[in-house]
Amino acid sequence: MEKIIDEGKQGEALLTINKKENTRKLFIESYGCQMNFSDSEIVASILAKEGYNTTQKMEEADLVLVNTCSIRDKAEQTVRKRLQQYQAVKRKHNPKMKVGVLGCMAERLKEKFLEEEKIVDLVVGPDAYKDFPNLLEEIDAGRDAVNVILSKEETYADITPVRLHTNGVTAFVSITRGCDNMCTFCVVPFTRGRERSREPQSILKEIANLVKNGYKEVTLLGQNVDSYLWYGGGLKKDFKNATEIQKATAVDFAQLLDMVAIKFPKMRIRFSTSNPHDMHLEVIETMAKHQNICNYLHLPVQSGSNRILKLMNRQHTREEYMELIDNIYKIIPDISLSQDMIAGFPTETEADHQDTLSLIKYVKYDYGFMFAYSERPGTMAGRKMEDDVPLDVKKRRLQEIIDLQRAVGHEQLKKHVGRTEEVLIERTSKKSKDEWAGRNSQNNMVVFPKENYKIGDFVMVKINDCTTATFKGVAVGYSENN
Repeated sequence: MEKIIDEGKQGEALLTINKKENTRKLFIESYGCQMNFSDSEIVASILAKEGYNTTQKMEEADLVLVNTCSIRDKAEQTVRKRLQQYQAVKRKHNPKMKVGVLGCMAERLKEKFLEEEKIVDLVVGPDAYKDFPNLLEEIDAGRDAVNVILSKEETYADITPVRLHTNGVTAFVSITRGCDNMCTFCVVPFTRGRERSREPQSILKEIANLVKNGYKEVTLLGQNVDSYLWYGGGLKKDFKNATEIQKATAVDFAQLLDMVAIKFPKMRIRFSTSNPHDMHLEVIETMAKHQNICNYLHLPVQSGSNRILKLMNRQHTREEYMELIDNIYKIIPDISLSQDMIAGFPTETEADHQDTLSLIKYVKYDYGFMFAYSERPGTMAGRKMEDDVPLDVKKRRLQEIIDLQRAVGHEQLKKHVGRTEEVLIERTSKKSKDEWAGRNSQNNMVVFPKENYKIGDFVMVKINDCTTATFKGVAVGYSENN
């Protein structure tokens, strides 16, 4: 699935829409994947037209929204605890405050949410955000409001997102929605629906607007970006029945990436998330061709065991994944790779676990996103497979995966020490107000003394040292890309 942001990280809405008619206040926060953060920006844009300014202060909000994740039980429990905090704020500060739940958890639980969480007035799935005007009328009239209908067409291509909690430097642009891969552990096909791609010109238009407003880096988003395919709309599978003219003018992900890189040579480009089954070497060759496409790839594998991969319905074998990795390194030797890994999938044995550890050693990922298996209701694994790996075994295997990944990742990072690399300054370092923090092409965080540089500058930094997660360096001048 997607690359996952730390659970509990909050995306607070920081933008004020300067319209006289906007008298109501919105507080919105996001949990989970990058797509949720991007969706919250779409919601803020829709609600701005309905008279809502966004605010950092929950206490003064007329409407509080939480954009949720359902990929693991822990993510859902975090949201439930947050809803309890909303309840306390509502009782103490604003009894008229309305509360809504958005995203995957809303789609999965639907009307049940209103029964389980008495504070919730509004439940809106990922494809129903345009229905907010009607839903707001319902809650203003004192009625609960629910819309979780999945769409086969909606991409929100016609909506210009409000950039929330922005540094003014980096931004997300959604290019696809949904997923067709049906991994047995994953709820995404049920909460976000079928794959559909966004029209290329609308993507280019949104990025052009970001360039106009001074942004320096864009991340192209999708549950599975490599399956991007535009030939006039509709589901990916319809391509089989498309006319020859449609096929001849179709745009796949490699072509889209090429278009973006050429049209915006000063914009740094990332993308997420890729699926090994859909990843084609044309994408890697396009990355190698353009200096402004970052040398970083998140390529979730989930397990190193062929038996477990088959149970997960991952559509690739260990050997096919390793061959893909070999070819990627041949084309871009200094690429940075990251992974998603699940420990303790049903029936996983010690031999399966050792296969996972050996795969980490083989690939040499820079870092990873690793979790113990969490049964998700409604998935094939949840319906058909017994969650039979004891919790203490899951925890032990997960810790072994984490420990190995840290060791392997640190060895990968040490290769950069002594090099001078381009860094885009994103913010002040969390540990020192006298240092800048930014990322290199490989997505590694770099901190260095501020001197006279500013946020948004591309700077050449000599890497002098590294921890298990961060580079330390000194700026030696501006990049040619600045």
